[in-house]
Amino acid sequence: MLMDSRLLAFERLLNIMDDLREKCPWDQKQTMESLRKLTIEETYELADAILENDMEELKKEIGDIMLHMVFYSKIASETNQFDMADVLNSICDKLIHRHPHIYSDVEVSGEEEVKSNWEKLKLKEGKKSVLEGVPASLPAMVKANRIQEKVRGVGFDWENSNQVWDKVHEELEELKTEVQTEAPVEKIENELGDVLFSVINYARFIDIDPELALERTNKKFIKRFQYLETKAKEMGRDLHDMSLVEMDKIWEEAKTV
Repeated sequence: MLMDSRLLAFERLLNIMDDLREKCPWDQKQTMESLRKLTIEETYELADAILENDMEELKKEIGDIMLHMVFYSKIASETNQFDMADVLNSICDKLIHRHPHIYSDVEVSGEEEVKSNWEKLKLKEGKKSVLEGVPASLPAMVKANRIQEKVRGVGFDWENSNQVWDKVHEELEELKTEVQTEAPVEKIENELGDVLFSVINYARFIDIDPELALERTNKKFIKRFQYLETKAKEMGRDLHDMSLVEMDKIWEEAKTV
């Protein structure tokens, strides 16, 4: 029987990793710590490719991430900590255990019950808190979203989006009061944090990824501002010398491009 092409490709990557670790000075020098920042960079490049819906670039970035996973496992195997087989068997075991509705006789009514069961199983595995799985180094917006999703899994959540929207308005009013009364920076910062947290929560209720929404707005702003810069240059003008009215006219034009 011919080996599955996916297995052949993965074996090829493992063999190449062995060669690089044995023969390449740069690869020999790498540690888990030195790779960490590179892995973070590759993850953001993967995220960019997803956002751009660039399938060819996405294929490349998935490959880069796969290489890093193999690299970490290779380094660990050299000190007999674990190897690639341990990594893969570990994730397979976890997936089977946390999907009893697939691999056992548990019945679920839908996605929300699957999520709830997932969090309950994690607690049974020895987790002291459902929030233990939220990485401390996550960007604040992503972390807030994950925190809210996690506590929802154990039933700690608003009943409907209208309640969350009311909370957004409540937090905005509290922020406005602190700003108008010239409260200490720490208090204003706390209220602004509450506003952002509640807006992220509302986004979750209306099935919008706040990180994705904000990044698309960033890209939209960059595109329009660069259009403004290009137009100003074509006019022989410097943005510093243009009035806000002049710039706003071009900005409105950029919206139609």
